[in-house]
Amino acid sequence: MKSKYEIIIYWSAEDEAYIAEVPELPGCMADGTTYHEALSNVEVIIQEWIETAKELKRPIPQPKGKLMYA
Repeated sequence: MKSKYEIIIYWSAEDEAYIAEVPELPGCMADGTTYHEALSNVEVIIQEWIETAKELKRPIPQPKGKLMYA
């Protein structure tokens, strides 16, 4: 399932991996050895983040659908 949240993917020389971050979901990030692996991994983490927030009865931000920083 494709997320509607903004995902930022960048190369981390320190980690020697691509890092995928979801700014709208605090602490939601994943990594991968390739760009596509990082994207695939973060899609799983987004779903887990949302499931955990529901279990803990925490608010789930609505996707903004555009860059927050523009």
